[in-house]
Amino acid sequence: MSRRHRRSRGNARRPLFRKLPQRAHSALEWNQRCHMVRLRGNPRLCFVSDRSHWLVVTEDGHMATARQQPRLVLVSLTCEGGRVCLNGPDMEELRFPIEHAAGGVMDCRLHGEDIQGRDCGEESSRWLTRYLGGGGTFRLVHFETQMKARKAEENKPFPPPTEEVAYADVAPVMLLSESSVKDLSSKLEQDVTVERFRPNIVISDCEAFDEDSWEEIQIGSVRLQRAMSCGRCLFTTIDPDTGVMTRKEPLQTLKSYRVCKPSERHIYKSSPLFGQLHNVKKTGILQVGDVVYKISR
Repeated sequence: MSRRHRRSRGNARRPLFRKLPQRAHSALEWNQRCHMVRLRGNPRLCFVSDRSHWLVVTEDGHMATARQQPRLVLVSLTCEGGRVCLNGPDMEELRFPIEHAAGGVMDCRLHGEDIQGRDCGEESSRWLTRYLGGGGTFRLVHFETQMKARKAEENKPFPPPTEEVAYADVAPVMLLSESSVKDLSSKLEQDVTVERFRPNIVISDCEAFDEDSWEEIQIGSVRLQRAMSCGRCLFTTIDPDTGVMTRKEPLQTLKSYRVCKPSERHIYKSSPLFGQLHNVKKTGILQVGDVVYKISR
């Protein structure tokens, strides 16, 4: 089945993701239409829009996310002509050349693990601190290819031991279908949009939760391997248009029908599952409107 995509939102090039060599070839079968792709940016600077490689931290290097600072969801970070652009409500746009404005390497703390980041300088720090307020100092850091990435620990099932990940929780790509969001909205008093769930890739023309069964897919020349389902938290209760956290919906409704199997509770605990996390098995180029192929073995 196929339909034309309604609008173009950019393309994605060379995700910054390292993987141990593997061999895998199989037939392509069954397809859906890729509707919206949110991975974009200057390939020389990696994914500017990818949460895997940019991080807001406190002065002592601890991560600061929208779980603690909900208004961060209103900040946009893009790249144009080799310059990073920061935008936010009631803030003047900040532009700076990352190659020249970057400072030293910071030791950061993420989910109880140590990782490094390149400090993006005083201008970005002042901008974030002024925007977030509250008296604390915040800094923007960037992950670079030569830095040591995070690997699986012995007592943690994810990420897999063959994979490395930078600032993302588990994997660099989160995939979600429009139909799954519509299914959730049908159970709520007020509709929610896909932006609330921050997927990198949004798929159309499939049934709700079809993406749960896609273990391996190909979009354009990019091959993706499912890592695990995306366990949801209070982040989903932040309105992406206002930056206000309610701490209630849609999380409460998700918990009523999207819980994991009893055998998976040691992984997901009480978090409801919505969307799928993928690792990059083969880098390449994907675009809005590409067909999504499910890999058959």
